[in-house]
Parts: sequence; structure tokens; C-alpha cells
Amino acid sequence: MKIYRPVSSHAPFWLRGLATVCWVAFSLPAPACAAEIGEGAARGLGAIDWVVLVAVAALLVMIGIHHSRRQKTTENYFMGGRNMSPFLVGISLYATICSTLTYLGLPGEVVQNGPIYLAATFVAFPVVYFVVGYLVIPQIMRLKVTSAYELLEERLGLRVRLATSCAFLLTRFVWMGLMLYTTSLILVTVMGWDPVWIPLISVITGIVTTTYSLIGGYAAVVVTDVVQFFILLIGAIATVVCISVLMGGGGAWWPSAWAAHWAPQPFFSFDPEVRVTMVGTFVGTIIWWVCTSGSDQMAIQRYLSTRDARAARRALLHNCVAAGSVVVVLGLVGFAVLGYYQSHSQLVPAHLTLAKNGDAFFPHFVGHFLPTGLPGLVVSGLLAAAMSSLSSVINSSATVLTKDFVETLAPDPARLESTRVRHARLLAMVVGVSGIAASLVADLVPGNLVELGGKMVNLFLCPLFGIFFLALKVPRATPFGAILGAFYSFTTALLVGYWDLFTGGPPISFQWIAPAALGVSILAGWLFSLLPTRGKPGRVLAAYGGVALLPWPGLIWLLRA
Repeated sequence: MKIYRPVSSHAPFWLRGLATVCWVAFSLPAPACAAEIGEGAARGLGAIDWVVLVAVAALLVMIGIHHSRRQKTTENYFMGGRNMSPFLVGISLYATICSTLTYLGLPGEVVQNGPIYLAATFVAFPVVYFVVGYLVIPQIMRLKVTSAYELLEERLGLRVRLATSCAFLLTRFVWMGLMLYTTSLILVTVMGWDPVWIPLISVITGIVTTTYSLIGGYAAVVVTDVVQFFILLIGAIATVVCISVLMGGGGAWWPSAWAAHWAPQPFFSFDPEVRVTMVGTFVGTIIWWVCTSGSDQMAIQRYLSTRDARAARRALLHNCVAAGSVVVVLGLVGFAVLGYYQSHSQLVPAHLTLAKNGDAFFPHFVGHFLPTGLPGLVVSGLLAAAMSSLSSVINSSATVLTKDFVETLAPDPARLESTRVRHARLLAMVVGVSGIAASLVADLVPGNLVELGGKMVNLFLCPLFGIFFLALKVPRATPFGAILGAFYSFTTALLVGYWDLFTGGPPISFQWIAPAALGVSILAGWLFSLLPTRGKPGRVLAAYGGVALLPWPGLIWLLRA
């Protein structure tokens, strides 16, 4: 009997594996949708779903093993030999940024608030390409470094370099724990499992991700990111197709009018309490990508792994195309899910409403109404969104620990390359285990973990970029000015992000955090750099610092009065 293979045997290893997983998922027979038997408890995963999940996990580990043989030097382990394909790097960059929260949040945004946010985000990508590609990337590619924070030592000194490295590691460790926990929480909710399984899911996800990351190094992380990107994309497309089949075509769910529960989203408003505006989303997207590309190790490492600035710019172009594709596909998922529940209002759970719980409806549909086989693919997409981000955190954190701490504070020129690679793998394992441990205590953090995690990471985004901007663009910048500028920026982001907690008044829109923090970072850093602090003893710097921080207690007191 002739066996038909999904793709040619001459195709790349990762592409053959991905095609095989999709072939298994779509070629097995699927029973009727749960929609035909009515609402009830989530069905969980069937045998076919588990086959898909295990096949995906096995594929990722195999990719790690495949690339492990090439990891002979730290240059290969951390940078892929600086000759990576722009296509792979670009897709990997977006897969790194696209977490589980994005995968569920974008459809939820459409369901609950409408398409304005996604539309403005999509329109911003061409501007992101030109600003980052022609203003930021050339600055980065001029210096052949491995850790992004090596850029800071020459201009601002070792202490600033180590301080920014610590800030990056701290935020990413916390983010890893919250991401693993929230992903596991979402999965048990989708599948209707007992929450007691959350720690086990976190541990298994963390172990699989850590395994292929530490074995295969940067090249394995990039290739698995690409595989996971297409898995999450295929899972989203399968959801749209399924809803279209159930409703008799795409026209049945495509909106013909503005939904009654969608709040107005103006073009622009100076009112800080307006949640989303088109201009705010457009500007916020550009600022986020500029700051991420100019200060985050995960992004800078992607650019530096390409051959030159031209190749890095092509990688950014592939990233923007991938990001735009995901925004469109997940927007369609949101429209399809909204249309389905509007047409089947009797299936909306009593504790959920379209106006207040938009994020819950995509996972609810997956857990209740997708045909057997497809939930495994969509759950693989959810896990892929998390694991692609986690693997990048593991690799980039190991890079920072190696270059900024081990080789800087304990240099040993006689150390063999094989020993350096072994130490790098050990550090990658430490990072992975730390993330798993953080996920096991994440449920002790009060409040909305998704919102809390996003705000905690974004609090440092503009402050860190401000330090890079001062180091590269302000000749008279000083270490004192850079650190104080970052502190002012962080405090501004904290104040705007948690305005309601500080003042007891209504919250300020999250879209004001980045513009306010970025402006304060650059302005305050430049002003404090005008002080004569170079070469001054510690007690003088402490006095300057004490005076510089005096306005903040008074401001907080006035706001709470």
C-alpha cells in the first residue's frame, strides 16, 4: 500500500514535522460538534486531541535534539552563528512577542469592544517597519555584541550595564511564572478540568520548553518558534472554518452593523479616562515596538543573529507581515465567535456576557463546540503561544547571565568553548527551573494576574529604552542622569498604570502609560545629566539623588489628599 506523505522528503526538517502534525490532526475522522447536542460541561480532550498534543511536544524536542549537534561554541549557542535566515528570525520575533494572552486577548477584544483596536494596530505596522528598520536597527547592528546591555558599558559604565541586566532578568522571571500559571489556568478552564491540575500543567509545559531550549540553543528556539507560530495560526483558522460550517457560511457571522454592546471608540480624545482611541492605539503600537526593539534582549538578539543590517531589516519585515496576519486572523476569530453566540444566545453561560467577558468566549467555544481533533490543535496553539515566548526568555536570560555576569565578573580567557557551552546550558536550565518554581506560587499574587503581569513587564519597557537612548544619542548623558531618568520613568508608568489605586479616582487608560513614561525618561535623563556628577564621590551622588527624589513623596501626598 502506498503511503502519502504531507510534504516532500527534501523539505526542511521542521517543515516536514509541522506538516505531519497537521496531516494527523485533519486526516482523522471527527464526530459531530457539541453544538448539535447542546450546552453542557466542557468535554475535555479526546484520544485524537492527545495524539496531536503529544505529536507537537515530540516534534519540539526532536528539533532541539536535531540542533544540539551544532552547538560547539557560545557564538552558535547564543546567536546561531550570526547567519540566521531573516525569514526564520522574523517569524520567531513575532512568535516571541505573541503570548497566550495575545492569542485569547485579540479575539476577546473584538467580542467585547469591537475591531477599532485591532484595525489601528494593523495600520501601525508599516510605520513600525520604517521607524525601527531605518532608525533603530542600524544603531544596533553597528556593534557586534551578544548581550544588548554590552552597548551600555562603554558610554555609561559597568554599574548601569549590570543594573539594566538585573531589571531585564527580574521582569522576565516574574513574567515566566505568571505566563506559565495563566496559560495552565486557561487550559483547565477550557477543558473543564479540576484546578488541581494547574501546577502539573505548568511543570510539564516548563520542562518541555526548557528541554528543547537548553539542548538546541538559539537555533532550536528560532525554529520551534516558527513551527509554533504556524500551529497557532492554523488553530485559529480552523476555528473560523468550523464556525462557518456550523452557521452555513461566513456571511452568517460577519457583522452587518455595530454591535449594541460595543462602546464608542473615538478617533482621538484628551480625556485620560477614555479606554481606547484609534490614535492612542496607533501611537502606542509604534512606541511599544520601538522600545522593545531598542532595549529588550529578546528582540535585539534576534536582529544581531542575522548577517547585517539589511538582513535584520528583512527579518523585521517578515515580523510585521506575521504580526499583521495574526491580527487579521484573530480578528476574524473574534467576529466568528461573536456571531456564533449572538445567533445561539441560549448557549451563552449564565455567568458570562458579551459586554463584560469577551476574553472567555473563544476558549469556551473551543472547550464545548469544536469537533474532536480540533481542540487538540487549538490547545496546541495556546501552548505554542506560551512556549515560544518562554523559550525565548530562557535563551535570552541565559545569554544575559553568561555575558553580563559570568564573563564580566569572573572572566577566564583559558576556559574552553565546550566548557562555556556546558555552563550556558546549565544557566538555561536554572532559568527554566526558576520560571517553573515562580509559576507554582503565582496563585498567591492577589488580583487579576493577566493585567498585573502585563503592567509589571511594561513598567520597565520605557525606562530601559530611555537608558539606551541616552547612551546612544545623547553625548553628554551620565550614569547618574540615566538611572534617575529611568527611575522617574518607572514612577510615572506606575502612577499612570495604577492611578485609581493611588488617588481613589477612576483609572487612566493604559494607552497613556507608554507615551508618558517615554517622554519623562528622555527628558528627565537629559536634565539630570546636566548636573556635575562625573567623578564625584558616593556621598555627593547620594545627596544629589536624595534631592532629585524629593518631589515624588509630595506629589503622591497631594494626589491622595
